[in-house]
Amino acid sequence: MVTVSIVCYKTEVGELGRCLDSLQSAAVGRIYVVDNSSEAYLRDYCATRGVEYMASANVGYGAGHNQAIRCAAAAGSRYHLVLNSDVEFTPATIDRIVEYMDAHADVGLLQPRVLSTDGSLQSTCRLLPTPFDLVLRRFLPDWLCRRRRRRYTLADYDHRTPLDVAYLQGSFLFFRLADLMEIGLFDERFFMYPEDIDISRRMTRRSRVLYFPEVEIVHAHRAESYRSAKMRRIHIENMIRYFNKWGWVFDAERRRLNREVLHQALEASRK
Repeated sequence: MVTVSIVCYKTEVGELGRCLDSLQSAAVGRIYVVDNSSEAYLRDYCATRGVEYMASANVGYGAGHNQAIRCAAAAGSRYHLVLNSDVEFTPATIDRIVEYMDAHADVGLLQPRVLSTDGSLQSTCRLLPTPFDLVLRRFLPDWLCRRRRRRYTLADYDHRTPLDVAYLQGSFLFFRLADLMEIGLFDERFFMYPEDIDISRRMTRRSRVLYFPEVEIVHAHRAESYRSAKMRRIHIENMIRYFNKWGWVFDAERRRLNREVLHQALEASRK
């Protein structure tokens, strides 16, 4: 059985409905909508869709999903999908991923190819960031740091060959639930943003973390931390927590994992 969790905060029912439509697969057993805003209209809408509504305080993205993941584990789920409400795909996508994961027991976390609504590729598989990468990406002009930015986002990798990585962006994270429970759930010290980096790299210690471009999803990415001063502050504060946890300059695991990913990406580009 596949279980799914979607964390909402004042989410429009149209957006949530399109996401739920994507989950019309026989493989999907339970869908948990965790509402960090505890809105009555979302509760009522979920009742019409036959999904499990979970009212919650605004505890953050990872902590919200953790509530549902614990329920999924208690229900005996085999796989669990952490999903954003602004993601859409065909229901056959889930079936293909389950088929692949069933045949590859060494994969603990998987993400498909991610497109924007205009059909352009989103660079959702990346190297583990250094503080320098994040400063460059936000505050320096592109011409000054283009080479470094392309390296960090794996821009020269064709994104059509499966690739073992150490960081998958959090809009669609398909977990083997036993592996997820083994490494621990989302680190609730992170309110938003780096929880996907943290859980991806922790999963590499247990199983493969795979970018799987044989299937595609569409993500209407809003990048709110670039437009909102409040969200930018939250992003910065939580990235400070991330680097305090893993290391700012001295992070031997980051160097090793990034070196391995770059080697694989180079080999893929030569094929």
